[in-house]
Amino acid sequence: MSTSTPKGTALITGASTGIGAIYADRLAARGHDLLLVARDLQRLEALAEKLRAEHKVQVEVLKADLTQKSQVQALEQRLRSDTAITALVNNAGVAINGNLADTDMEGYETLAQLNIITLTRLASAAAQNFSAQGRGAIINIASVVALIPERFNAVYSASKAYVLSLTQSLNAEVGSKGVRVQAVLPGVTRTEIWERSGVGLQNIPAEMVMEAGDMVDAALAGFDQGEVISIPSLPEVGQWEAFVAARHVMGPNLSLSTAAKRYL
Repeated sequence: MSTSTPKGTALITGASTGIGAIYADRLAARGHDLLLVARDLQRLEALAEKLRAEHKVQVEVLKADLTQKSQVQALEQRLRSDTAITALVNNAGVAINGNLADTDMEGYETLAQLNIITLTRLASAAAQNFSAQGRGAIINIASVVALIPERFNAVYSASKAYVLSLTQSLNAEVGSKGVRVQAVLPGVTRTEIWERSGVGLQNIPAEMVMEAGDMVDAALAGFDQGEVISIPSLPEVGQWEAFVAARHVMGPNLSLSTAAKRYL
């Protein structure tokens, strides 16, 4: 498939609004053509028209429900075979409010499908395509609750911890093949996900809420600086570096032939 720009095409999921729509605008401004994926076709088409006019790039829209396996598989195939695609923004996701013991499991299955299974399948397809081409970028949208799971819903927090871990492992697998991998860990960001989850932003202190545009701009700045993990609101990157260093210090002692003395 041909493309009008040497930057190639960025495929963005959950692109009709919020973080995904802002990534679409910012990547179009950087010269990427776009493949925008979401369920809301009307919003997608309105966004596409705006971006074509403002940035003079090609914008394709694809209506898809990424909780449905057949539709995910079709998108996977596109990702594996279309060499014009040079970036994947794995942004589609859902949040649920409430305690694990008190929440409908059907909702959790949908969350796990979208936040974990779909994200993984698309990342795998992109990794295969991009590794073969020796270039490309995979950006996975996680959350700071991956680091502080006690602060939010158990399953949502666990799903974002999965995204963080997957990104770190994937970077180790494909980073040497010319593929850039990044996980973005936003804090509370002003998007529609909060109302949909039943947690209104009016219940959250204003000093904790970042505008979506500011979040994406910070995440892209982190990408430009070569970060694998970007935490837009963290003032001191040394805190994250210390966290990673502590994990590596434990590394040699995490699998030994004898139990620790405190267990004997």
